[in-house]
Amino acid sequence: MAKAIPLEELTVFSAKNIPALDFPYRDGAVFLVNKPKGWSSFDVVRFLRNRINIRKIGHAGTLDPMAEGLLVLCCGKATKSVNQIQEKKKKYTGEITFGASTPSYDAETDIDQEAPYEHITRGKIEQVLEDEFSGEIDQVPPMYSALKRKGERLYKRARKGEKLELQPRKVIIYSTRIIDYQPPKLTLVVECGKGTYIRSIAHDLGVTLDSRGYLSRLTRDAIGKFRNENALTTEQLNEIFDT
Repeated sequence: MAKAIPLEELTVFSAKNIPALDFPYRDGAVFLVNKPKGWSSFDVVRFLRNRINIRKIGHAGTLDPMAEGLLVLCCGKATKSVNQIQEKKKKYTGEITFGASTPSYDAETDIDQEAPYEHITRGKIEQVLEDEFSGEIDQVPPMYSALKRKGERLYKRARKGEKLELQPRKVIIYSTRIIDYQPPKLTLVVECGKGTYIRSIAHDLGVTLDSRGYLSRLTRDAIGKFRNENALTTEQLNEIFDT
């Protein structure tokens, strides 16, 4: 069984290192791609497959369709290194809207509850983030997620109207920083570990503040040393591969 290629030995293609048409991608390569809003992570995988003509491509950490930003794609032998990348610290910028909640904890589903938010101040948010959303915490994943229960994705069961009691999981929040708060919208930067749902942070933060909240916008800024500012856009990839 082939061993994973160490991260420092991977060939990484980005806006700073443009991919070449004749590169042997089956030998292992990594693409930094800025996923557009509205695309699923698999849409991006399929998009790249059609351009470099390789079946073996996987992403190192999914992004929801409503989210945008950094998606790391591993090709050929580099797919053995996916777990190495997934373990790295992640950085997100998210917008949380207080005063309402949704079943999916984001803007993908309709509002199902409303609550007052006028009492929420920046100071209260900062205190709750420090007390409840710092370090290792217990987090219940959203029902609308790709996690499996009895072999079926949770989001498929949620769409059928099923409600399951999900167990909390340990996740790590390294830091949170408020960028802006213009009620009811909060812009927040979160640095976190593997398996953290920013949607769950939005929902739980709203509840903890005696209101409701959902994730109305999300961008993944970084995974480890990889930065979205260096990622290739789908338009650039189209130009490079002349499609």
